[in-house]
Amino acid sequence: MKENLDLVFPNSSEAEKKRITKAFYHHLCDMTVEAMKSLTISEAEMKKRFQFKDLDIIQDLIGKEKSIALMCAHYGSWEWIFVLQTYVDVKGYAVYKKLKNPYFDNLVKKIRARYNSYLITTKETVPTLMHAKVNGNQTICGFVSDQSPKAISAHHWTEFMGIKVPVYTGAEMLSKRIDMSVVFFKTKRLKRGYYETTFELLAENAKDYENYDITDTFLRKVEAQIEDAPQYYLWTHKRWKHRDKVPAEFQ
Repeated sequence: MKENLDLVFPNSSEAEKKRITKAFYHHLCDMTVEAMKSLTISEAEMKKRFQFKDLDIIQDLIGKEKSIALMCAHYGSWEWIFVLQTYVDVKGYAVYKKLKNPYFDNLVKKIRARYNSYLITTKETVPTLMHAKVNGNQTICGFVSDQSPKAISAHHWTEFMGIKVPVYTGAEMLSKRIDMSVVFFKTKRLKRGYYETTFELLAENAKDYENYDITDTFLRKVEAQIEDAPQYYLWTHKRWKHRDKVPAEFQ
């Protein structure tokens, strides 16, 4: 974590970075408890603790018979977004990386797959959403899109928090392929155990945008979140690990 903070905030004092670190680990502990609580928390209690603003954006797109790609980052809280499914009448999916340990993989599925929502692996994403499209079924699919792809297979490199890195473009490219609208969900921590999510439309018709414009806009919005309250970003993942592998054409 210290390496990431040093990279992203080179001009911040050691005292400030220690403050961020302490607050981050407090929040990480809270999120761990919240994830486990997901197994038993009631729908009413979850709605009380995880509220939505601008829900009309989602409902308007559904009314236009559009499927939706929800883009988010490892920021604030992403475990309880599934309660969104109680406000809409379409099947929900979330893309995740299958865990090697079968017990923990099943546990993650049990925690996150509630309220007519399902976890699908990266390999399952295209066939699952294509099948839904062909059969005329609307979907909402969540993509945590701030992760680091393999450098050798990355199609797009751009700056994230001032450092050039490879970025995932799957949500954007898939949205163009099967005509999904793209929405950013921005989660803000109100107080311990309470969150508010705001929806922002990135593209109603993804095909109208130049390649990678949607992804770059998403990253700028994530940067704004981090600048506003850095302690709620997941600093322990190796987001900038490929910074020294930038291909010549992206330098």
